[in-house]
Amino acid sequence: MTIENLKYRFDGGKPIQGSTSIVGVLGSGNLEVLVEPAALGGACEIEVNTAARGFGKIWQAVMKDFFARHRAGDIRISVNDAGATPAIVSLRLDQAIETYTAQNLSGIGPSGKDKGRKQAQQKTVPGSQSKSGQDQQ
Repeated sequence: MTIENLKYRFDGGKPIQGSTSIVGVLGSGNLEVLVEPAALGGACEIEVNTAARGFGKIWQAVMKDFFARHRAGDIRISVNDAGATPAIVSLRLDQAIETYTAQNLSGIGPSGKDKGRKQAQQKTVPGSQSKSGQDQQ
């Protein structure tokens, strides 16, 4: 199997703070995304390695849409793809940026919503199990 390597660079992004993160699983029909900080003068570099050859225009459209939505700068993104659909690629990229920014020292992503979401996730739902395995009432 031959892997296609695609590279994209988007200038004029807003530098975002975060810690190296990886999301997804490289398996049949899925992909993994690695986001890491990089001193790129506000640019975002994306490298895609995919087994699905001949879809460069589609990849370019998905990456362009991602950058238009997030305007993330000073990051390098690596995508290892095993045949994910454009919708899954977009979802994983969004998840990767959220994970990257959530690991920031403040714990709050660029939208400021992460803190509230984390607090909501920590609340115990009635009838759910606690760590000890006992129902919460």
